[in-house]
Amino acid sequence: MIVSTNGLTRKFGSLRAVDDLSLELPEGGVIGLVGPNGSGKSTLIRMLLGLIAPTSGSAHVLGSSIDTPRLYAGKVGALIESPAFVPALSARANLGSIAALRGIPKARVDEVLDIVGLTGRGSEPVRRFSLGMKQRLGIAAALLPDPTLLILDEPTNGLDPAGIVEIRSLLQRLGAEGRTVVVSSHLMTEIESICSHVVVIRFGILMFSGPIAELMDRADTHIDIEPEHHTDLARLREVLTRSGWTVHTKTYDVISISADASDSASVNRTAAEAGITLQTITVHRDSLEAVFLAMTGSDDGELAADRKAALRGHNGIGAQR
Repeated sequence: MIVSTNGLTRKFGSLRAVDDLSLELPEGGVIGLVGPNGSGKSTLIRMLLGLIAPTSGSAHVLGSSIDTPRLYAGKVGALIESPAFVPALSARANLGSIAALRGIPKARVDEVLDIVGLTGRGSEPVRRFSLGMKQRLGIAAALLPDPTLLILDEPTNGLDPAGIVEIRSLLQRLGAEGRTVVVSSHLMTEIESICSHVVVIRFGILMFSGPIAELMDRADTHIDIEPEHHTDLARLREVLTRSGWTVHTKTYDVISISADASDSASVNRTAAEAGITLQTITVHRDSLEAVFLAMTGSDDGELAADRKAALRGHNGIGAQR
């Protein structure tokens, strides 16, 4: 496991930002770290990077304790919050300064510019860059040490759809190259599309950790059906209910059945035996967002805001997502 924690806890006064967290993250691919705002995702990231110390418990990154981050710092790249660069300097000059401070060969600068798709833009001042380009430059900075583990906190935050697609493609490519990429995000569609493994925490407490396919096994499935003739709708509903399915009216022309995708043929056959022709049969499966909301609750906005404000006030380094 590239990251493991055992009873990891961080308190800010009476607030338990991370609460007795025990998990293991496998090596390779893209791992999603998700949870409602104020759930302590950034607090967890900062502990793993050695930026803040845990109140209790332990954790290991690349086999070394977070008590001695210098032992693994050279193998970890990170992007926390928005990347900070000198606007008047070029992308290459900004990265060159960071490389010099870390003792990284200058040749690595052009390599990472190429990795993030900024080849040919390295001589431009950063002030001309779009937000998406600045995010890619921030990822380039995190890639300078050629890290085994890359940790990115909300890398698509504030980006337009085109920028999100660019970052998504980049992260998928980095994960496919053999790196382990841990991505904190509140965008469920992004996590679902790029991650093989997901960690869900709710206000500091671990709700799930494992393959995303395993989490999606909890998703509900339903089948929407529409008869060819609206006059058959009432009889169709009656026939399906009598056959044991739970049926709901969805729209004027469509009814919905709580059933698995594999039941589609049986539903169609039942309708046909009753002399009813179906015009459409559509299988719907809950998205990761629906599973996430069912797991974490969707009515905790005020509590999340209170926790976020409390965390900001205690650590002085920005809200903990």
